[in-house]
Amino acid sequence: MTRIPVKKILIATAIATLVAVIISSDQLAFVNLDWLKTNQQGLADAIAADPVTSQLLFFALYVAMTALSIPGAAFMTVASGALFGVVQGTALALTAASLGATLAFLFSRYLLKDFISKLLGDRLNAINAGVEKDGAYYLITLRLVPLFPFFLINVAMALTPIRVWTFFWVSFVGMFAGTALYVNAGTQLAKLNALSDILSIPLLLSLALLGVLPLLTKKLVSLVNRYRQSH
Repeated sequence: MTRIPVKKILIATAIATLVAVIISSDQLAFVNLDWLKTNQQGLADAIAADPVTSQLLFFALYVAMTALSIPGAAFMTVASGALFGVVQGTALALTAASLGATLAFLFSRYLLKDFISKLLGDRLNAINAGVEKDGAYYLITLRLVPLFPFFLINVAMALTPIRVWTFFWVSFVGMFAGTALYVNAGTQLAKLNALSDILSIPLLLSLALLGVLPLLTKKLVSLVNRYRQSH
């Protein structure tokens, strides 16, 4: 039986306790559209008064929530659009989400690897096989298709051989379309009643097709190369 180092247990316990305290308290009371609509003008005034500090605070909060897998990433992305506009909002949200996801990936890989391995069991074999076969193409497909939970991808990928830098840049590229979509929705906050209003069935199908595109491209390139070698 493999013994888990005490240091890892303490760090993992501290993180779990922090997440539990935050979720169970009123610290996340702002994570809803009604709160954002009510306070949008006040937040906009604060941002105008000190844009650099405001962006840094927003960025740090987004990274922390994502790194700790605290629910609210979709809300933060919408808020990014509502408060900072399409271009700046997309840049902030996309970078924060990618960095936070990478931190969650690292936490899972170095602190929770044994626990997650037992939790996922044989299901991890399929993920490992996908990464081994298609590498970055597999991850970018998971990121593009909105059917796969954001935090679950971070955790599952931590147990594969994928490199940290590859995980970061592929996540950045793969999340661009979805992030831009939510940020753009945030710029029209007054018309938005719920986060579920953003994703329609046709849009989900479009994103799913977009997600399959990288794998199809890889397959096509492979077929072309085989054809050239045989002729």
